[in-house]
Amino acid sequence: MLAVGVAILIGMVSVSLWLVQVNNRYSQETAELRRVRASVLDVLTVMQDIETGQRGYLLTNNADYLVPYEEALRGLPQRRSRIQDLLKDREQYQQALQELTRAIDAKLAETRETIDLQRAGRINEAVDVVRNNDGKRFMNEIRGILSRLQSDTDDRLRVIVSDQLDAANTLRWVTVGGALAILLVVGGSIFLVFTYIRALNRSREDVDELNRHLEERVEERTRDLRRANQEIQRFAYIVTHDLRAPLVNIMGFLSEFDTSLKPVSSYVLADGKAPPEDVVREARLAVQEDIPEAIGFIRSSTRKMDQLINAILKISRDGQRKLQPEKVDIETLLSSLSETVRHQITANGGEIEVDTPKLTIVTDRISLDQILGNLFDNAVKYQMPGRALRLTARAYPAGRGAICIEVGDNGRGIGEQDMERVFELFRRAGNQDQPGEGIGLAHVRSLIRNLGGDIKVESKLGEGSTFILLLPSDLRRVTKEGDP
Repeated sequence: MLAVGVAILIGMVSVSLWLVQVNNRYSQETAELRRVRASVLDVLTVMQDIETGQRGYLLTNNADYLVPYEEALRGLPQRRSRIQDLLKDREQYQQALQELTRAIDAKLAETRETIDLQRAGRINEAVDVVRNNDGKRFMNEIRGILSRLQSDTDDRLRVIVSDQLDAANTLRWVTVGGALAILLVVGGSIFLVFTYIRALNRSREDVDELNRHLEERVEERTRDLRRANQEIQRFAYIVTHDLRAPLVNIMGFLSEFDTSLKPVSSYVLADGKAPPEDVVREARLAVQEDIPEAIGFIRSSTRKMDQLINAILKISRDGQRKLQPEKVDIETLLSSLSETVRHQITANGGEIEVDTPKLTIVTDRISLDQILGNLFDNAVKYQMPGRALRLTARAYPAGRGAICIEVGDNGRGIGEQDMERVFELFRRAGNQDQPGEGIGLAHVRSLIRNLGGDIKVESKLGEGSTFILLLPSDLRRVTKEGDP
């Protein structure tokens, strides 16, 4: 049925295109015939102007009557050329064109003769030429030829108009038939498609049930694996770089420690003999300066290593902690956290604003509390000196099954080159005038990713920062931990 419908549509489209071409051809011929008709009238008007000017001059002997005559005479060649160009390809008009040319030439000769005689003062001779009625006969021939051309043109125009109306009427019925055929084909197609879809749905119900959410799970696992791989790479970098640096210092100062022990050993193992003065001096210098300095640097490096290891263990323990999904009122949580830093902000003339509708999500309260608390503390910690801090927190739905929490401030801001760096472990950006190890935002990102979300920052240096948290509205949908 579809094949038959398509064949009918193709036939109707073909007929419609043919009718359109026919109509275009008729339109072009109509326009050309109208130009022929206009040129016929132009030639007739010019010849009448010539005759009128001739008669006026002969009757009055007033040269003013020659003005329209001369203007018409100047415009005649162009009009004659136009009508000849329009009719040169029409065989049926060639004899009429030849007769018209002879009549116009004869009339122009008669006109010029009478005017020349009048100008020469031979008025009687000019009148005799007119009385011969040659000029009238030539003019009647011109009018007759032009009248026949105009009549033939009008007859052809009537035929074309009639044919155009017939073609338009046919096109209308073809269009109506085509519309009906399209409706039938579309209706049949829709019926077949829906029939096929119903059959297909019935045959695939079991498969769809088994594969439901498969793509989403694969995407989530891929994303988790990608993040895990990135975290492993970062931790590998930390182990090979950040932990190696203190070890290098320890090894270097142990070597210096060993060098400093040599004069001390020589002094101690002198067996009662008086050691050389330079040995005594080096031994004293080693005991008083070199060895204490080396021990101090070794102690500082080991303390640094201990801090790094503890930070890594902290993040590792947070990742291993079992999440406890529970209902959390976002407005209550943000208001509670804002009160913990309000006195630090208002004491310096600042303000804090919480703007959120009633939103409840299911997530791990402890992790979310740590995330937001860390962001609030950072805003207070890195406020711009000499400028009152303005801290804002707002939450809103972010599409199906997700919410967005924004924490913004007008603090120091973060340079564009440090946007990603601030989330790396042991990495800090900007002026390092505040205590810290550079684990805060790395800890925040680790926590929020454990909750199935993510964090990003928008900031301008010297103007402030906005941290944007994207969280699932129900943690139970993205993790197997917790009971429904």
